[in-house]
Amino acid sequence: MDYRKYFEDALFRLQAERRYRVFADIERDPARYPYAKRHLSNGHVEDVIVWCSNDYLGMALNPEVIAAMCAAANRHGVGAGGTRNIAGNNHPLVGLEAELADLHGKDSALVFTSGWISNLAAIGTIGALLPNCLILSDAFNHNSMIEGIKRSGAKKQIFRHNDLGHLEALLQAAPPDSPKLIVFESLYSMHGDIAPIGKIADLAERYGAMTYLDEVHAVGLYGPRGGGIAERDGVMERIDVIEGTLAKGFGALGGYIAADAAIIDAVRSYAASFIFTTALPPAIAAAAAAAVRLLKDREDLRLLHQRQALLTKHALSAAGLPVMPNPSHIVPVLVGDAERCKLATDMLLDRHGIYIQPINYPTVARGAERLRITPSPLHTDAHIAHLVEALSDVWKSLKLPLGEVSNVVTFRREKDERCTFPDFKKAAE
Repeated sequence: MDYRKYFEDALFRLQAERRYRVFADIERDPARYPYAKRHLSNGHVEDVIVWCSNDYLGMALNPEVIAAMCAAANRHGVGAGGTRNIAGNNHPLVGLEAELADLHGKDSALVFTSGWISNLAAIGTIGALLPNCLILSDAFNHNSMIEGIKRSGAKKQIFRHNDLGHLEALLQAAPPDSPKLIVFESLYSMHGDIAPIGKIADLAERYGAMTYLDEVHAVGLYGPRGGGIAERDGVMERIDVIEGTLAKGFGALGGYIAADAAIIDAVRSYAASFIFTTALPPAIAAAAAAAVRLLKDREDLRLLHQRQALLTKHALSAAGLPVMPNPSHIVPVLVGDAERCKLATDMLLDRHGIYIQPINYPTVARGAERLRITPSPLHTDAHIAHLVEALSDVWKSLKLPLGEVSNVVTFRREKDERCTFPDFKKAAE
């Protein structure tokens, strides 16, 4: 049997749909970021400006964070030595969990090797341990949360994105004595919109549900100490489980949950994804802990980040580019076609030295393909001006439509899942 043919056919289907992903060979430079080196196949190296990193605050390049990592590697070595249950539990990891529990005002925290694994393990375990649990999930929830729900074996119902009325109707229809878990994100990273966390907590309290909040795109970036949108809104204590990442705002690697001690201990004791996975290395844990500690006192960095994001949105919108409006630091620019989205990013890279990856299906719905721009405090006003000029040139060259993005259209992505994307209102010529 020609097994290779199955894989080649699968790749051909992606290429035919213009969804095949190509990775650029990028080398970040801590001393010059957002500049980086692009390594070409012919051996040449050229400078590019990175505009799509999830290292939102540049903490991966912070000298204090780097120093903490190097010191821990020299002291403890490179690897963790095994799973946490065997030989991988290490002092920097224990210290990191204490920092995270303090950040979110919870009893305990538990660190995983990634944010994807933390959602898979935590949701899967919590849902499985609650008898006859019903999980209510936002339609825009991340793949890791969807996989965690599947892993749990619990019943699920999907509520329309950020739709409180639909969520309440589902809660009302659920058996009052059955455990219920509301699973949602604080900041949806492809759209940049923000959940009404306090109002969802109101519904949870009214109908006796637990809450599970994914803050991966908000921790470090929002709140007086970087605790996320829930901290900013003053509702952290009303959320049962807060999940976050160490790989975005904190610039390191790993994911975590923070919650009541009994919840943390139960996940630690039952989650196969935790039990059988090698622990996070001490050096990574030390770097992440340094970033968490540092950002608890860096409101100035958060304010500068917000300023540059707002300035980028305003400058792109003023040039007529189709920025998808939202209240967060995410700057999505709608293209609406997979092939032209890839062409736009190729042109930005080759003609203007700007590195932005195309966002296509299944990350976003078909017809909602976009560029996802993530300004950082290290992007200057001059960088923003250069970005506007470059995007304007690409839009003109590819004859992409200019104008406002408006009118939310609802459609079905899967038979049991609803999501929305912005329709396009062309500018008057």
